[in-house]
Amino acid sequence: MSRWDDWGWTSTPKRPPPEHGIKLKKAGATWWGQAWLEALEHVLEGDSGRLARGRTYARAGRTHDLVVGGGKVTAKVTGSRPRPYVISLKLGQFGEKVWEKVLAGMARQARYSAELLAGRMPQDIDAVFRAAGVSLFPRSREDLTTSCSCPDWGDPCKHVAATHYVLGEALDGDPFLLFELRGKTKEQVLGALRAARGGEARRSATRREETRGALARPEVAGVKPGKLTEASYDQPRAPLPVLSFSFDAPVVHGAVLRQLGAPGSWGGRDSPGEVLAPHVRAAAEMARRIALQEPGEVAEDAGVERTRRRSRTRGGR
Repeated sequence: MSRWDDWGWTSTPKRPPPEHGIKLKKAGATWWGQAWLEALEHVLEGDSGRLARGRTYARAGRTHDLVVGGGKVTAKVTGSRPRPYVISLKLGQFGEKVWEKVLAGMARQARYSAELLAGRMPQDIDAVFRAAGVSLFPRSREDLTTSCSCPDWGDPCKHVAATHYVLGEALDGDPFLLFELRGKTKEQVLGALRAARGGEARRSATRREETRGALARPEVAGVKPGKLTEASYDQPRAPLPVLSFSFDAPVVHGAVLRQLGAPGSWGGRDSPGEVLAPHVRAAAEMARRIALQEPGEVAEDAGVERTRRRSRTRGGR
C-alpha cells in the first residue's frame, strides 16, 4: 500500500510500455528537429520537471500510435491506467494566399527543391515564411493547441511532452511533416514547386531566345511518299533544324538516389546513394560533353577511366 492509504487513496503502478511503443533515441538530430523542440519548449513554457518526465516516457516507448495529418497530431501514451491516454496537438493552418507567397518564394531558388528532395530542410527556410508574414515553427501559445485525456491539469502534462519529443524525432526523418502540420502535404508542395519551376524555365528559355535575336530555324518539309533509293534512304529530305543545348549543374548531386533510400534487400555498408552517385555524376558529365560535341575530352576521359580500371584490376590480383 502507498502513503496515500491514510486518505483512502491507493496508487496504481504504471503499466509496462506496449510492444509497439515508439522508443525515443535522439530527438533534435537535425537543425529543424532541434528548432521544433526549442520552439515548443518556449511556447509551452512547461516546468522542467514535466518536460523531463515526458522525455523519460518517450525513451521508455510509452508513446504509440502516432499519426500526423491534416495539420493535426494524435497519439496514445500508456501510463498507469488500463486505457492509454489520448493526446492531440494542432498547429495553426496557413491560408492559400500565404502558401502561394511561400511557394513562389521557394520556387525562385532551385536549391530549395533540391534539398527537400534530398530529405533536408533548407537552413534558411523560415526566411521565406517570414517574408509571407508567418513562421514555419510555432512562436506563440495561440499557434498551438494541445489536449490529453489524463487528469493532470498541467499544460503540458508529461504525456503531451512525451508526444512532442517523439514527434521531434519523426521530423528529423521527414521534414515534410512540418509542412503538413501547416496545411500542405509533401505531394502538394513538390507539385507546386515543379509547376512553378517549369514555368520559370520556359520563361527563361523564351528570354534567351529573344536575346539571341531570332535564331534561324529552317522549317522541315512535310513527308511526301515517293520512291526511295538505297543511297537516299537515310538522307533527310530537308536540312534539320538547328539544335541548341543549355545545362545547369545540379545543386545537390544524387538527390533522387538519397530520396529513394535503400531497398529492403540492400546489405551494403554504404547507402545506394553513396555507391551510385559518383557513377551517375560521371555518366551525366559524359552525356553533357557528347551533347556539346566534345568527343576529344570524352575519349580522353574514357581512356583515363579504362587505365584506372586496369590498374585496380592488376592491384587486386
